[in-house]
Amino acid sequence: MIFTHTSIRTSNIDNSINFYTKLMGLKLLSRREIPQNDAEIAFLQDPDGKGARLELTFFRKQKNFVQAEYEERLFDHIAFEIKDMEETLSVMRKSKVTISDEPYKLGPTGPVIAFVEDPDGTLIELIERK
Repeated sequence: MIFTHTSIRTSNIDNSINFYTKLMGLKLLSRREIPQNDAEIAFLQDPDGKGARLELTFFRKQKNFVQAEYEERLFDHIAFEIKDMEETLSVMRKSKVTISDEPYKLGPTGPVIAFVEDPDGTLIELIERK
């Protein structure tokens, strides 16, 4: 068995593709209609093709699109390793991305992490290892 991708729902596939390509550095691999369930999907991956793929799923008939409060969520977060936390968050702040948790270090020798949200409130962990 091979783990291939994670799918997250989006309320606006164009906004999400823009976010994940421009701010998170992913490359759009494919985009297509799924007529069987009136949906559209898009696959993205890091430019080197080394990480897992992210599938964005847009169900046209989904009307209620509200993230549950943090303690009520079933899906926790996705994570990206980044090179420079300060630079990454500076770009995100300029783009008005919600920063849920400011950077903090995991122990004396651990990585620096922070959490941001995508356009639909999906939590994204940013990890800087030095």
